[in-house]
Order: sequence, then structure tokens, then C-alpha cells
Amino acid sequence: VRLVESGGGLVQPGGSLSLSCTAYGFSISPYKMSWYRQAPGNDRELVAGINVGGGTTTYTDSVKGRFTISRDNAKNTVYLQMDSVEPDDAAIYYCKAAQTGRPIYWGQGTQVTVSS
Repeated sequence: VRLVESGGGLVQPGGSLSLSCTAYGFSISPYKMSWYRQAPGNDRELVAGINVGGGTTTYTDSVKGRFTISRDNAKNTVYLQMDSVEPDDAAIYYCKAAQTGRPIYWGQGTQVTVSS
């Protein structure tokens, strides 16, 4: 049972990157899914969240209008589309599955580096 993130890498400022998080061993369907990030020396912060049905999304202010979270329950995957990437977006990005009464799952993280 695990979450596996992918898609991280090097991106230039102003560029785009698409992250994926796939669940293995359990279904994400009943879970609220979220993306977090942690930069060196900083606490882990919530970046974006999406509800069970996918109709409601939330974002931290610094990424509003630039990042988009989405989910495909049939593929057991949640995505984070990162556009107009800024240097402060550099971090390790983690996905999380959480729902009241169910175990919480975290992925191992994927590194996003922003550099020209």
C-alpha cells in the first residue's frame, strides 16, 4: 500500500511541470487528495487539495492561478499541473490521501528544482 509521485525534475522559471501521484494497494476514490511541499529549512506546507468527487479544489495563495490539481479515480491518480513556475516553488512535493476514519497515506516525494 503506497503512493508514488512522479514527474519532478528541473524546470526553468516561467516553465511548466506536471506531477502525478498514483496509489497502489488501495483506491483513492473515498479519499480527499492533497499535494504538499517542503523546501529546505521550511515546514511542510499544503499546496492544493481536491475533494472526493473532484468538484472542489483549494490552493494556497502563492500558487492560485498557476497550479491546478485534478484527479482520475479510474486511474487511481492525482495530478498537479504547475504553470508559470517561480523559484520559490522549488521543493520536494508530496501527495497525501486522507479521510476521516481511514488510514492516512503519504508518498515518498518528488523533487522540483527551478533554475535557469
